[in-house]
Amino acid sequence: MIRCTHVGGPTLLIEVAGWRLLTDPTFDPPGRRYAFGWGTSSTKLTGPAVAPDDLGPLDAVLLTHDHHADNLDDRGRALLPQAGTVVTTRSGARRLAVDALGLDPWVTTRLEAPGRPAITATATPCRHGPPLSRPVAGDVVGFALTWEGAAGALWISGDTVLFAGLREVARRIPVDVAVLHLGGVQFPVTGPLRYSMTATQAVEILRLVRPRVAVPVHYEGWAHFRQGRADVDAALAGAPDVRTSVRWLPLGEPADL
Repeated sequence: MIRCTHVGGPTLLIEVAGWRLLTDPTFDPPGRRYAFGWGTSSTKLTGPAVAPDDLGPLDAVLLTHDHHADNLDDRGRALLPQAGTVVTTRSGARRLAVDALGLDPWVTTRLEAPGRPAITATATPCRHGPPLSRPVAGDVVGFALTWEGAAGALWISGDTVLFAGLREVARRIPVDVAVLHLGGVQFPVTGPLRYSMTATQAVEILRLVRPRVAVPVHYEGWAHFRQGRADVDAALAGAPDVRTSVRWLPLGEPADL
């Protein structure tokens, strides 16, 4: 059984096989505006549905990237030393003030602890924007998690648009549960360019990956998101082949997948 609690934004508490894993910690209160670099910024609109002190013990943090506050804010950063392991991008591991393991896409590590099955974590490719945007948007990875007895991988897409790297994930990894970072992010300074998956792209990746369950995250709580749940539901209305796999998690409430 996989139990997930959506804290808000990209932050998800995953409880599986005796492990307690947290993705992209964001726990700052709402109201502050954060600069993302190169003339881009956004305001946090809602706070976390679970306070850091109420999370309980953490075995690991899976950090898709450290350099944008909507994926790692100040209170989230303060939480990192409490995690047994922090896994992130190779460049992010060099920047963080805690000991972290940095992975390039398709590199694998194992989370091991007595009395529970090891989890194999494979970094999956992301492109956080249009072609050639990596020098501006920075490095991002997703994570595919597998363990003994799992029906398939638990895949966390990370902040990415649909591109060849995600299609490669669909070819290489059998996915049981897909956690999709959505939102269709845009900024006024870059016009129509997108920096995360749109609803239409979400439907396409679901058709490629065919997960048993798909969990949307990172579509609410910030001003730079241009597509929320209503947009995704509208796209899914025309995709009966995949819409039944989508599970919207209530914020702050554990859900068994």
